[in-house]
Amino acid sequence: MRHSILNATMLCLCLLFGTPARADHYQVVTEEWAPYNYVENNQLTGMTTEIVRAIMALTGDNFDFVLLPSMRASYALNSRPKTIMYSMFRTAEREPLYKWVGPIVEESIHPYQMADAPPLNTLEQLRQAPMVTTRHAGLVPDTLQSLNFTNLDKTATQSPQLYRMLLAGRTDIIVGDTDAGVAYYTRQLKIPPGTLRQIPVEVYRSSLYIAFSLDCDDDLVARWRRALEQLRKSGELGRIQERYEGLGGGET
Repeated sequence: MRHSILNATMLCLCLLFGTPARADHYQVVTEEWAPYNYVENNQLTGMTTEIVRAIMALTGDNFDFVLLPSMRASYALNSRPKTIMYSMFRTAEREPLYKWVGPIVEESIHPYQMADAPPLNTLEQLRQAPMVTTRHAGLVPDTLQSLNFTNLDKTATQSPQLYRMLLAGRTDIIVGDTDAGVAYYTRQLKIPPGTLRQIPVEVYRSSLYIAFSLDCDDDLVARWRRALEQLRKSGELGRIQERYEGLGGGET
């Protein structure tokens, strides 16, 4: 029975996201990270998902998409041949590891607290807070640790957990999503406007890119760069971004 359930689950995943590509074929991987890449109504969607699909419409590529947990998506990019991953911040440490297409959009990450809590406004106040909750792994917790945070709670595995923990009083501060992501999740979780307060400390700011494993063909990467620039010049890139920037439904 357990094997039957597992096989049925794998079949559903294959039908939803495409069958796993052979090692000699290109594959596009991503993670659940709204509003850039996420599942809604059983469909992989999001700002960057639409942009990647628009790029492939111009280049004529038809690669499989696979949605994976965050660490598994990174592992696939680092270990599987001919792998493409989005959306990724382009950091100095990551720079030599991949070939890059972008930028797609520049984003900031701020901490958030309950609006009725005593306001925090500085990095030092954040370091002294009883608890700062973030996801269990990734760029954000790594950045906070590099800033000498010793009060990190890394128990959350998905973004919605952060907001539920904050609303339930199980943490004082959350940090993990871009400002656009916070707007998306407050709408999805039906958090009333004015419930959360953005702490005016920019933990991270960078642009999102599409990353290619180093064995990807240079001609392919160049074609994707030209296609992205074509989307930018035509205004389609901006139109896609505007649709998702409007998902927040107002101030948080």
